[in-house]
Amino acid sequence: MKKIRVAVLYGGRSGEHEVALRSAASVINNLDRSRYEIVPIGIDKNGKWHGAGPELLQAKTVSLPIYRNLPEVTLPPNPSASESGLVAMPSSAGNAPAVAGGNSTPFDVVFPVMHGTNGEDGTIQGLLELGEVAYVGCGVLASAVGMDKDVAKRLIAAAGLPVVPSLTIRLGEWTSGKANFLARMEKELGLPCFVKPANSGSSVGVHKVKTREDFAAAVEDAFRFDLKVLVEKAISAREIELSVLENGEYGKPPLVSIAGEVNATHEFYSYEAKYLDENGAELLIPAKITPEQLKEAQAIARKAFETLECEGLARCDLFLDKVSGKFYFNEVNTLPGFTSISMYPKMWEASGLPYSELLTKLIDLALARQARKQALVRDFTKG
Repeated sequence: MKKIRVAVLYGGRSGEHEVALRSAASVINNLDRSRYEIVPIGIDKNGKWHGAGPELLQAKTVSLPIYRNLPEVTLPPNPSASESGLVAMPSSAGNAPAVAGGNSTPFDVVFPVMHGTNGEDGTIQGLLELGEVAYVGCGVLASAVGMDKDVAKRLIAAAGLPVVPSLTIRLGEWTSGKANFLARMEKELGLPCFVKPANSGSSVGVHKVKTREDFAAAVEDAFRFDLKVLVEKAISAREIELSVLENGEYGKPPLVSIAGEVNATHEFYSYEAKYLDENGAELLIPAKITPEQLKEAQAIARKAFETLECEGLARCDLFLDKVSGKFYFNEVNTLPGFTSISMYPKMWEASGLPYSELLTKLIDLALARQARKQALVRDFTKG
């Protein structure tokens, strides 16, 4: 049987670049080599795409490097009549450098391993759509909505799911009405509260504000990372996560794993707790919740996945109020971490789905979705 060529697209221009390198290494190390031929494509921090030779696949590294001296490649947004593939960029001498397979490297499906901005916000998904390329994970809409915490919460609330009270501040509004937002925060949310960029990942730019004097500085810092800021009421809560997977039987409800729990040793699950302090958090799988609570959490995660039009995969993060015992939707991650210790694959492993089989299912789902799209009518001609 001919092997499926999987282009693993990793790195990218975001603050989560290094995390993506570790995720990509785990994905490549766990892809079934008897079924798949792997085409690594690294995107450096300047946004340049680099092809890679087979030597990159030999060593099982913890973090997948990007060799900037390797040929630059691009993915044309105009699909050819034959097959999708990378095209080598001309060198400074005007000659197209050879990449694996010559000046063009065909593939069957893309596995994006990119976190945060320009990775899971719908931008790379839009490029892949223009190229009519099969790809793993959510489409443009769900990716963009999942990244925008404000819009996601509005849709989730409209679907009848519980969300923590919040208010949204846009940069232009803040510039002309800082005092107004301070008053609204105190009246509608109270202190303490969380201030965060509406579009960011890994808790970048997130602050827990305890005094009114610290509010403006926190908002200003969050605006360094986005043009829209979300202010949320702080509740005493446990962080519960669930992995959601599109059902292989098209049209059936998505599948949800057992729950995991993030027990941060810092005041909250900050960027430092996630990546800089090796003792920043304890990851518990399964979460210490009752069977009834697990059932409720799985129902919320399943409905959130459907409400936000997710496909392929997503990790759904919830708050469990320590006082009331009530669950609240926090966010979805449409391209969650895929390192060997990341919660998404670990929760599926604990649910009976090994890492390698999970990757196979995700690729199968991507190819099936592309086949459905290709069957659609693109134009209308009167008979």
